[in-house]
Formats: sequence, structure tokens, C-alpha cells
Amino acid sequence: MRIMRPWACMLILGMSLMLPPGVVQGQTINHKLEPYLKSGELPAVAAAVVVQGVLTEYGAVGTRKMGADIPVTIHDKFHLGSDGKAMTATIAGMMIEEGKLKWDSTLADVFPELKESMAPGVGKVTLEQLLSHTSGMRADDENLMDLLKNSVDVEENLDELRYWIVKESVKLPLVAEPSKAWAYNNRGYTIAGAMIERVSGKSWDELIVERIFEPFGLTTAGLGTQSTLGKIDAPLGHVKQKDGKVKSYMAGPQADNSLILGPAGTLHLSILDFATWASWNAGNGMRAPCNIVSPQMVEKIHTPVFTIKGENRPGTPPDGKYAHGWGWVSVDWAPYPLLYHGGSNGKNLAQVWIDKKKDIAIVIMTNISNPKADNTLREIAKELYEDATAGY
Repeated sequence: MRIMRPWACMLILGMSLMLPPGVVQGQTINHKLEPYLKSGELPAVAAAVVVQGVLTEYGAVGTRKMGADIPVTIHDKFHLGSDGKAMTATIAGMMIEEGKLKWDSTLADVFPELKESMAPGVGKVTLEQLLSHTSGMRADDENLMDLLKNSVDVEENLDELRYWIVKESVKLPLVAEPSKAWAYNNRGYTIAGAMIERVSGKSWDELIVERIFEPFGLTTAGLGTQSTLGKIDAPLGHVKQKDGKVKSYMAGPQADNSLILGPAGTLHLSILDFATWASWNAGNGMRAPCNIVSPQMVEKIHTPVFTIKGENRPGTPPDGKYAHGWGWVSVDWAPYPLLYHGGSNGKNLAQVWIDKKKDIAIVIMTNISNPKADNTLREIAKELYEDATAGY
């Protein structure tokens, strides 16, 4: 049974973004976004700004498929990529507050039956290290790609496949001493998801729906590709090929990463639903929904663990500090570091920027992924942030 926490319900009515269907507050910023379609070579782009829990600006421009006249809308589903990691960290926080896990719960604690097969040191890897990319375990390498390819021959449910990934991964020697090095690690988040599955008795896929999508009212949120098989009913992901041509991807096996990697980021949702999630984090979990985790837990999830040198790939954090599914990034257009994360499955791109001091959240999504698109979304973030803070 979930415990209602009164401290989280001390809200001002009307501040929540969870509005009736079809009702959208704020001002459209399509005119601000339009120029970036050409300068960034983007098929489409959507963005929203939330200030102190109020949606102030929103917009969506462009097309669902490059070269086609299929306009996007603010209700269209875009892929979230690794920005979903913060949701996995929040579910982990729920398990911790419910006494089912601890930040220092180890792989040997949660999977004692695998202890004898674990390579030296692997059994001592903790949940926090997995969520902060400091586990020292092998990351997104050839071995993980082989496991995902071979998973098609393993006839199991997704939670069982994640456990299979755990069984195969704990045999591998560590590549770094835990907590002493940082490496972006989707394998690690998948294993953290398996830990959550073991202690909860439910699959991560069930939990993300029950514990995040439903209580937050994220009606457009889902798992896997944002479009439906055989339809262009959402922005298709795009890739700029070596010959300069842009290829779009209909829903199918190559349109998204393996669903086994769900805890690391295989989610989609609309820009407005993304804004709802971001705003809750900007307010430190003090606005609706009321019974997720304590503000202290939100603060812990946001607290930096390691100073990093970014990989500079779209969808991975740049230089700064990394927390748990969140990073802290310094930019020349903000007076202090902002809470940030980027997400990409290689064909889509999403960014979330949060100023916790001013309670401002900015979310931006596009249906293409490359360095130019990444820089363009940063340019949009700068413009929107400067406009949002002009009155401060």
C-alpha cells in the first residue's frame, strides 16, 4: 500500500499541468521554433517552458517525416531516449523509501544465487553506482550488443531477459574500480532495473506505467517506438546518412533500441507530458502528484555523485557533474549550473533543462539525432531560458 505524504500535497490549486484533454494553457512559441527547422536541419521540433508549475510557452513545428507534409502537433509523441533514466531512478527511490532497496544494496545482496558466478568485485557493486554510471562494469560494448542480438533466441518475458542480462554480465571482470571512474552505461541501468524487478515482484515495464505514467497523468507516454506499425501517426525517427541524405524509420525492429533496455530509455511521450514530468522535478517533488517520493528523495536523486568529462555524443551528458539519471551542466547563458539530461536512441533527440532555484523547466524534442541537432536544441534552450528569466 502506498502511503500518502501530506508534505507533498501542500500545493496551490491550478499549478499542476495535468489539465483536461484538449485544454492547454500558456502561449504558443511556434514562431520562435520555426527558424530552427532550417538552421538545424530538423524534420520537426517541439518545446515547452514551465515556470513555477505553470506552462507559459509551448510549440511544435515541422513534419512527422522529412520530405512529407504531415505537420506535427503538441500532442504528438516524441522519443524520450535516456531522459527516461531519471524515471527509473525515481522508481528506485520509491523502492528505497518502501524499504525494499537501499542506495548501497549490492548485486550480491539482490541476486545471492549468482554470487558464485560473479567476477571479483562485481558482487559489491551498488544500486547507487549503477544509477550514477560509476559501477566499473563493462558499458555499451560489443559484448552488450551481442547479448541483445542473442536475446531474440531466448523465449522469456522482458523482466526475465533483463535477469538473463544480469546473469551474463556479472561474469565479466570490472573495467574500473567502482566509484573511481565514470562511464555512460546503459547496461548498468538495465541491471538496476532488474534489481527493482527482483525486489518489487513486478516488471519494470509494469512499474513505469503504474508508478510514473498513471499518477502523473502522462496519457501519451508509452514504451518503444512512438509511431504505430504501418502508420505515420507520430514523428518518425531520422538519421542523416554518410551521403548526406536523411532516412526516416517507420516503426519496426530498427526504429528503436531493444525493449530489454527499457530502464535505460525506451520511452516516448508528448512535449506537454514531458513538461509535466520536468516541472515536478523543478519543484523538487512538491507539486502533484502527491505520493511519489519525498522531497528529500528527489533532492538525493538530483545530488551529484561524480564529476565527468562528457562523451560528446548526442544524448549523453557533456562535462559537468552526474547524479542519478540527471546531470549538472554549466552553460554561458545561465548564472549557475542547471539540472540537465539529454536522450537519444540514435534517431531522435530530447533535452530537459531545469533551473531549480527559479523553478523553471524547459523541455525540447526533435525526431533526428546528430551533433548539429544537439547543438540546435541547445540554442533553443538558451533562447527560451533567457526569455523565461528576463523578468528576474
